[in-house]
Amino acid sequence: MRKKKQKIQPPRCPYCGRNAVLRDASYVYGDHVYKEGQKLYVCAGYPSCNSYVGVHMGSLRPKGSLANGELRNKRIRAHKAFDAVWHEGILSRKEAYHWLQDITGLDEQHAHIAMFSDYRCDQVIEACNQVLRNHNKQEVA
Repeated sequence: MRKKKQKIQPPRCPYCGRNAVLRDASYVYGDHVYKEGQKLYVCAGYPSCNSYVGVHMGSLRPKGSLANGELRNKRIRAHKAFDAVWHEGILSRKEAYHWLQDITGLDEQHAHIAMFSDYRCDQVIEACNQVLRNHNKQEVA
């Protein structure tokens, strides 16, 4: 029996309500595309609405939720703090993701920084920095 292919609905922009449009990453990044064939969902109001999200290679699945520049930067900071916890050897990468689920109260499917709000990113940064302080490691972000 063939598995039914799930249709991906383009995300809607949480800032202006417009639909996102699938574009080559060069549409936003110009010549600074980091992977050939990389796609983004970009708000139809771009560039006045600066909201977009990456797409998993070879699929139409967004990596998270659309975010404006401020939230994208906050997510980058949260990921740096989170990655430091396992890069420093405090937890394994797998253990760190389980810990992230525990501190956020989210299941495996939803405990991804690319889906987090500004508030949730602040929580992750603070929790990670507390763990780093507890192990006499340098804080991040």
